[in-house]
Amino acid sequence: MTAHPISETMASLMPRAKAELTELVAFQSVADPAQFPKSECEAAAAWVADALRAEDFQDVALLDTPDGTQSVYGFLPGPAGAPTVLLYAHYDVQPPLDESAWISPPFELTEREGRWFGRGAADCKGGFIMHLLALRALKANGGVPVSVKVIAEGSEEQGTGGLERYAEAHPELLAADTIVIGDTGNFRVGLPTVTATLRGMTMLRVTLDTLEGNLHSGQFGGAAPDALAAMIQLLASLRAEDGTTTVDGLTTDAEWDGLQYPQSDFRKDAKVLDGVELIGTGTVADRIWARPAVTVIGIDCPPVVGATPSLQASARAQISLRVPPGQDAAEATKLLTAHLKAHAPWGARVSVEQVGQGQAFRADTSSPAYTSMAQAMEAAYPGEKMQTSGMGGSIPLCNTLAALYPEAEILLIGLSEPEAQIHAVNESVSPEELERLSVAEALFLQNYAESKRS
Repeated sequence: MTAHPISETMASLMPRAKAELTELVAFQSVADPAQFPKSECEAAAAWVADALRAEDFQDVALLDTPDGTQSVYGFLPGPAGAPTVLLYAHYDVQPPLDESAWISPPFELTEREGRWFGRGAADCKGGFIMHLLALRALKANGGVPVSVKVIAEGSEEQGTGGLERYAEAHPELLAADTIVIGDTGNFRVGLPTVTATLRGMTMLRVTLDTLEGNLHSGQFGGAAPDALAAMIQLLASLRAEDGTTTVDGLTTDAEWDGLQYPQSDFRKDAKVLDGVELIGTGTVADRIWARPAVTVIGIDCPPVVGATPSLQASARAQISLRVPPGQDAAEATKLLTAHLKAHAPWGARVSVEQVGQGQAFRADTSSPAYTSMAQAMEAAYPGEKMQTSGMGGSIPLCNTLAALYPEAEILLIGLSEPEAQIHAVNESVSPEELERLSVAEALFLQNYAESKRS
């Protein structure tokens, strides 16, 4: 079978893509100045802006968003009367966690076992490179048939909502006929997948205070209320014995009707240790795509090294609650807050701070753009049909865009398949997946433009 010209062009572009991703991964663009210098995010934003200018984008701008970060915007005009497509990615990344657990440095793109390792390689700096590759391949094969807007967010991982609020204040900026969100992933490598649903999220910090100051555990332990022990008991109230999320008033029995996730595959993808049980009830797809899930993502407490025999006067934890489609994130926030205040033991003083929030999202997979994408993915992945799955993660911007542009079609694709290990140590991207998805995106833009002409 003769390769499609787009595929042939894409293969020739991959060495440049690797070099560019190497440069982009090198920026320590964690959008939290308490962890990494803000200058790292600013440098990454400048790199993205320069990349857009090099591709003849107009009106390239660094947008100062209300959360103190920058999103990068650019516009590439297409033929007269052509539809407009918005391409989204984000250049900020999760912190590397324990750098000593990385086999290679987290901010140094490293090729190993046929994959490229580095923080943000898949989530979502690779997504930005995917957009560039698709546009370059089109330019080399007759031109880009649509008008293109690109927006690269600077704080998606922090969930602080800067771009959402900026878009609401400037609703004309991101208006488009269809929107491609390049921040999800195939169900597994080699299986082309669009994401139909995203769970929303709410993020809370809870602080418990029980004493005016720390006390000697030998002198006062057994009667004086220990804030760390109170926190442990409070956090335990968020799960049933089988691990099911238990927030008072929150529904936890929804079912997923669609592509299923075999337990054996999930255990392998999640790297669950032998003999350790999965948590919750229902199918795996029910648990990760259709039901809420609470996670304690951080606790402030004394480290083991250097610990003293003391009762803790105060303790703090950060809690993430994933909220499935059909449940309102704002209402879930209220329920979680009420639960934390109601279940704090021993009359401990409770304060709750909301850190972030985003609504769940459900795409209209019957829209014409999905037909164009299905055709493109089938061509980019010979012998495979496009699949539709859910995703347990959150992209708060999706609902903002859906509300601002109700007529726009929204598609979610990306590089974050299970082997990518996004948000974990040793994140990586499959270069073959990057190449094939870039081909799919380029063919989609051709198909979509043609469908609008017919």
